Amino acid sequence: MTGAMPVMIMAAGRGERMRPLTDSRPKPLLEVAGKPLLAYHLERLADAGFSRVVVNLAYLGDQIETWLGDGSRFGMRVRYSREPEGALETGGGMRHALPLLGPGPFMVVNGDVWTDYPFVQLREFTLADKDLAHLVMVPNPPQHPEGDFVLNNGRLSQGDCERLTYSGIGVYRAELVAGERPDRFPLAPLLIQAMNQGRVSGECYRGGWDDIGTPARLEALAQRLQAPARRAVDR
Repeated sequence: MTGAMPVMIMAAGRGERMRPLTDSRPKPLLEVAGKPLLAYHLERLADAGFSRVVVNLAYLGDQIETWLGDGSRFGMRVRYSREPEGALETGGGMRHALPLLGPGPFMVVNGDVWTDYPFVQLREFTLADKDLAHLVMVPNPPQHPEGDFVLNNGRLSQGDCERLTYSGIGVYRAELVAGERPDRFPLAPLLIQAMNQGRVSGECYRGGWDDIGTPARLEALAQRLQAPARRAVDR
């Protein structure tokens, strides 16, 4: 496979709501059914043909780098975007990583979600000429019932209709963040500005997706992933 864009995995956050689990381990290395969250992403990305990955690091980032190394065991080339203590938020983190990502479009995946989304669908995704981003949306989970943005005919807006939740998966142009100051800043205001200009597309994924925001949700996901194995043993 050729032509796959680079991928940025967001892994710099503190994970306050996951304490005490994150007191000594970064959130992307928390295990689910015997495997770190980060490993699920890397395996699926590798299977989909992605080979260039940038991981941003801040809180306990040395643990992630030690565990992942150069990425060769996943068949990937991994580089690291190191951020100052406290991290740079999503927008600032993306801007900080641009020298490693290159000038073309890139995919972003949040390191603290679990999903079976078929990444191959975005491997050679082409943004429309004027678009700055393409976001994968999901049905609203119980903890976020109000959603984020409205999806209508493949376009995203704030709108007044029923909203969906941003999955943490998207394709972006560097232009979205490149003009900002090299500092800490959120991504949402820039996305909303682009949506108001009609420059953001989207899709809805209704398969497996979990935002691992609390220890309880981590345990619930582990039980769901382990259930098929338990059923197979019981047969």
